[in-house]
Amino acid sequence: LTNYTRVSEFVIVGFPSLQPEYFVLVAWFFFFLYVTTTVGNLLLVVVFTLERSLHEPMYIIMVSLALSDIGFATVALPKLIARYWWNDGSLGFHTCFFQMHMIHYFGSLNSLILLTMALDRYLAICFPLRYPTMMTNQTMAGLTLFCWGIAHIFPGISTINFSLMPFCGPNKIIQAFCTIMSLKSLVCVDTSRQYSLAFAVAMFILYVPLAFIIFSYICIVISVLRMAKGQGRMKTFSTCATQGCIIAIYYIPRFFVYVTPFIPNLTMTPDKSIATTVFYSLFPPVINPFIYCLRTKEIKQIFRRWVQKRKVNVNVNELQ
Repeated sequence: LTNYTRVSEFVIVGFPSLQPEYFVLVAWFFFFLYVTTTVGNLLLVVVFTLERSLHEPMYIIMVSLALSDIGFATVALPKLIARYWWNDGSLGFHTCFFQMHMIHYFGSLNSLILLTMALDRYLAICFPLRYPTMMTNQTMAGLTLFCWGIAHIFPGISTINFSLMPFCGPNKIIQAFCTIMSLKSLVCVDTSRQYSLAFAVAMFILYVPLAFIIFSYICIVISVLRMAKGQGRMKTFSTCATQGCIIAIYYIPRFFVYVTPFIPNLTMTPDKSIATTVFYSLFPPVINPFIYCLRTKEIKQIFRRWVQKRKVNVNVNELQ
């Protein structure tokens, strides 16, 4: 490996077919995504911190997901925005691998959080009488910390393997950010073994949780169908359907991106591959606060109370 000259930096190309006259427009689009994602998820964290009534297992999961979404957006978007705003797509060698690790870390973490969320809903709906003792705040906090810790392991293995590979010269990454798939084509030696390991790890961390999520939702549907009250059925189905859409957006596009290199006659253009990656990576963090918060009765009541309190304070100030 010492015979190869390693590059000192990589360059994020982004969409290779995008014309320069659209760069500023695309930069504004990603800037809007970043601000919306950050503000929306931070609002959830603030509400949870200030309202003791929300200190329950379900909201601990929501805050964990919100922090994960903020982390992913902060790692992925600033350099992409700089690429199109100031034509600055360069990333230092180690910075690129740090970004790669964190991109895959937050992807793994979100998969584990969705697994925890499914477990919580499964216990709450299928075992309602035992749920308060089975899922306490301490239990959920422990599960959450476990997810945040273990999510580093699998991406860490792949990141270390690829960081030790030789890079001879080509340093342009045809992707929106540093990922294993975008870097493997720049390595000077055969990476089939390392990529196969990374692929197996990705499939494990993504689809083992998905298998349990599907199982839990089947059990939930069966339990809901046994409910006597139609209103309770509709409310539970509505919540599950909404979460199911987010889960589908998270998992299905990832599956196609990962398996495309292994299926003959199935190809994706770089622009389509990047667009798919951006969609499944950035769309869920934007809408998660609306899906998991604004549709939640308790949080909507808190917002109404804050607005009413604000109006009262304004009226009092005007009278004074």
